[in-house]
Amino acid sequence: MAKFVMLTTLTDEGRKTLKDNPERLREVNKEVESMGAKVLAQYALLGPYDFVNILEAPSNEAISRIAISLGARGTVQTLTLAAIEVDELIRNLK
Repeated sequence: MAKFVMLTTLTDEGRKTLKDNPERLREVNKEVESMGAKVLAQYALLGPYDFVNILEAPSNEAISRIAISLGARGTVQTLTLAAIEVDELIRNLK
């Protein structure tokens, strides 16, 4: 499965939701997994992004569907990047 880095920024509504219900983070992770991706790691950030998520998904199309679904809720904005493991990159360059 392909790996992706998803950077997320909370909207005003997202910040309110998280403040009122911090466990919502875990609920969203379960929803992401029910959409076909696996959350490998998740970190809260200081700076222009609020969270970084390392995800595994079957395809670009699958992760696009997830990003659009999350963004359509109005609580987050996402930036999703395809990630290639360094060992895999080296193998492909040979």
